[in-house]
Amino acid sequence: MEAQETLREVVLSHLQTGVSKYLSLQGLDLQLHQWKIRIEYSRNESFGDYSTSFILENKKHLPGNPESIAKDLIVCLQDDKVFSHITFTKPGFINFRVAYTYLVQYIQETVFSENRQELYPQVADPQKIVFEFVSANPTGPLNIVSARAAATGDCICSLLQKVGYKVQREFYVNDYGNQVSLLGLSALARLREHLGEELLFAEKDSEVFTEIDVQKNILPAEGYRGEYLSAVVESIYQKHKDLLEPLLKKQQYSDLAEKLSLYVVEENLAKQRKDLEAFGVEFDVFFRESKLHKSESVFSVLEKLQESGHVKQEEGKEVFLSTRFGDDKDRVVRRADGRPTYLLADIAYHQDKMLRGFDRMINIWGPDHHGYIARLQGAVQALGYKKEQFQVIISQQVNLLAKGEKLKMSKRLGQFQTMEDLLTYLGESAKDVGRYFFIMRTLEAPLDFDLELAKDHSDKNPVFYLQYAHARICSIFREIELEVSLDAVRHLEVSEERERLAFWIARFPEEVLDAAKHMEPHRFINYLHGFSKAFTKFYMAKNNRMKSQAGDVRKGLAYLAEASRVVLQEGLLLLGISAPERLEKE
Repeated sequence: MEAQETLREVVLSHLQTGVSKYLSLQGLDLQLHQWKIRIEYSRNESFGDYSTSFILENKKHLPGNPESIAKDLIVCLQDDKVFSHITFTKPGFINFRVAYTYLVQYIQETVFSENRQELYPQVADPQKIVFEFVSANPTGPLNIVSARAAATGDCICSLLQKVGYKVQREFYVNDYGNQVSLLGLSALARLREHLGEELLFAEKDSEVFTEIDVQKNILPAEGYRGEYLSAVVESIYQKHKDLLEPLLKKQQYSDLAEKLSLYVVEENLAKQRKDLEAFGVEFDVFFRESKLHKSESVFSVLEKLQESGHVKQEEGKEVFLSTRFGDDKDRVVRRADGRPTYLLADIAYHQDKMLRGFDRMINIWGPDHHGYIARLQGAVQALGYKKEQFQVIISQQVNLLAKGEKLKMSKRLGQFQTMEDLLTYLGESAKDVGRYFFIMRTLEAPLDFDLELAKDHSDKNPVFYLQYAHARICSIFREIELEVSLDAVRHLEVSEERERLAFWIARFPEEVLDAAKHMEPHRFINYLHGFSKAFTKFYMAKNNRMKSQAGDVRKGLAYLAEASRVVLQEGLLLLGISAPERLEKE
């Protein structure tokens, strides 16, 4: 048995061999790729560990009824070393129960390997991936949606790395363009308010914010009005007073707004990085949009699109023909006044990723960016790359629930719950609980974040349920000296609880691989909960109480307990969650 082969792959390999033998006996086509051969977990554990619907999916091409087919096929599948029994259930499923002795051997070669990496099967094609996530505008604190992207993105990267992919975590800093100019004007207005001037608010958006508006200290309607900006500006003023005061006295407001925009971006970015680090998320690269514009990469990518015939001129504008790639309309990439659009900068950024030698680009975007995918994916193809090299995962909205009611969020008005607010509210367990709650549901669905449940430190809180299981095993090993013995566990009397736990332990490698390949860490969380329930059932069985057992029975039980501890520890750490050895409740 190869250490990197998952248990399910072992079963699938035996199924393929058995099917080939059966087809030969029946005089049927032996080309397996023409037959649907799949393995899945049994929906009912009482039937077996795995099952196949091979008969149902291929019944039109097989002789006889499902039961007679199964009878002949099972004969070809028998392998006493791997399976304890193989059965048929209507309407056409074949079920496999993996032999306890085989499970123990598999656990020995993975969980108890000298190299813990043996727990993690490696992909055949370890591509180099740049994974961009969060990338929140540096115009304010990180909000709850960004926190969700941070936790899930970081966990996906860890999963991908564990199975062999070379992953770079990247944060794109939008420090250029109109939004930064608006940030500077908003900061200027707040600074002058801080120094005693009356602050006025524009009532509606204006395409041109005039010098007269600035002189009157009017904050643009489309600017940033949150109170958080006042605190940032006050801090900046104290740090850079000597540079800012001369500009204030001369009323050089344009220069002042530009300087303030740069200072605020840096302050906000530093705060974002601090919050991310507190959440256990560290990026390899913070890539700045301004870098693209300084290097002239933005207009050079426009030239490349023009040369490839994917751009047309329309009323003085340059328009990317994105409808050729499935977009609902063509998109302007350079305005009539010569300024590039945000889309053109984004195209240049993604070209830069590929020029840095990455095989794939994966992004997590917010819920309001779904329509943006087709145009950027089209641009990637227009530049000569494959459609599959660019992938976007949409992170849906987060609803914070307080006493069953949703809390409102609005970034521009400053009425929103920040990532810092959440971490502060959750206290010492903020990183563990916050990460778990954000990861436990698929990104594709909105998430209701129950603040009361997250604050609960009992095992009603699902993250503590997992941590208690790990701490309980550590507690047992502290109280009594336990020796782990492979020979003892092999000869341990087989019971349902022991066999079920061994199977759940052996599933660990394939569950990691599945979660990584599908980039769905919530699947792995579901596995850990199933595993913890299997361990609890094992632990609560009277004949599994290690304290009351002796000799080889105790050693065998200790083997299963230690393997369970390793799975829980590795699983929690893979999610970026701590695996404490002690908790108040063990």
